[in-house]
Amino acid sequence: MPLFIVALGIIVLLILITGFKLNTFVSLIIVSFGVALALGMPLDKIVATIEGGLGGTLGHIALIFGLGAMLGKLIADAGGAQRIAMTLIEKFGEKRIQWAVMVASFIVGIALFFEVGVVLLIPIVFTIAKQLKVSIVYLGIPMAAALLATHGFLPPHPGPTAIAGEYGADIGMVLLYGIIVAIPTVIIAGPLYTKLAKKIVPSAFKKTGNINSLGEQKTFKLEETPGFGISVLTSMFPVILMSMATIINMIQTSSGMKDNTFFSVVRFLGSASPAMIVSLVLAFYTMGIARKIPVKTIMDSCAVSISHIGMMLLIIGGGGAFKQVLIDGGVGSYVADIFKGSHMSPLILAWIVAAILRVSLGSATVAALSTAGLVIPLLGQYDVNLALVVLATGAGSSICSHVNDAGFWMIKEYFGLSMKETFGTWTVLSTITSVVGLALILLLSLVV
Repeated sequence: MPLFIVALGIIVLLILITGFKLNTFVSLIIVSFGVALALGMPLDKIVATIEGGLGGTLGHIALIFGLGAMLGKLIADAGGAQRIAMTLIEKFGEKRIQWAVMVASFIVGIALFFEVGVVLLIPIVFTIAKQLKVSIVYLGIPMAAALLATHGFLPPHPGPTAIAGEYGADIGMVLLYGIIVAIPTVIIAGPLYTKLAKKIVPSAFKKTGNINSLGEQKTFKLEETPGFGISVLTSMFPVILMSMATIINMIQTSSGMKDNTFFSVVRFLGSASPAMIVSLVLAFYTMGIARKIPVKTIMDSCAVSISHIGMMLLIIGGGGAFKQVLIDGGVGSYVADIFKGSHMSPLILAWIVAAILRVSLGSATVAALSTAGLVIPLLGQYDVNLALVVLATGAGSSICSHVNDAGFWMIKEYFGLSMKETFGTWTVLSTITSVVGLALILLLSLVV
């Protein structure tokens, strides 16, 4: 019954948005209240759940999202994004530009949360699409595929990192196997799927994207832009800080060195929010002060970037409210009961449970963590590689991103897609990532 209520709620949500043309945020809140009532939640708990879900989601990403939008806007307004775009076009050529975007997104995605990676890469992808006069979706699919695969398979992302700890798996092995699985997965879900997506939703490839979400875009002569090196350094600085922190932390763990002030500072600076604020301060200098741009102009760029993501933040928060209703309404517990006492292979079971929870709850991280609690009791019965169980859980938690997932709304709003086009591109892409990932994990289990 809970799964039927969830399905009915999603259908109503689609009707409100596409049929009645109701604002997406308003639709999400209305459906959240309706589903909460249908699930039998106490009346005095419903408002707290919706407020908690909205606040919890925005509390996790609003600071990172806002700082990332400012950083991306500063790089774009200074001409750094255009310099990166033109250099990539020159080096890779127009025919291979999808692969350039995919490689760059994979590197960025290793250390950055999905949301941060999207915010940082979107200005560059928009600029390349504009320069080459191609659809934003043509470049957006390989970008999204790379970011999703790294989010689902690779530490230090929250899902893989947390469930590796729950399963007792070696994080280094999870990272190694994760890269082996992620690379072919990204190629299939990215550049290769783009060819099929053009046939499924051809209208999506006629879109220029919601460029207004980034504010007015400036164009420059190449000699007026910052150098390629400093532009890449500024764009990648959050990645550098987080990667360094991850590597140093792994060295400390493997060598058994005691914790001290140095390690504490490195961990602090390598966390997402501090890394973003340090990178933004660097951008103030490299993209502004060093180029003799007045501080007021720099701050105006920051203000414009925030003003254009206000509604998007509300929509993402609305998705978080819907997700929390499903969790507090007992949908997760209901799914857990279905699989109680199962003797299925841990790899397949972990994938199936994570997939159902992902579709029901929306959050990949919540789905992954909830799955760990169900699968752990089975691990003692099988001789299975724990790192592969982590990856199978991550693969399941990546499947079928739809209306209760913040990532769905980010892709829809940034690329200016309709609901149908978002399902035909992003939702199918996330499903391919999940299924191909599982197939590769099962193949890998035969040799490791």
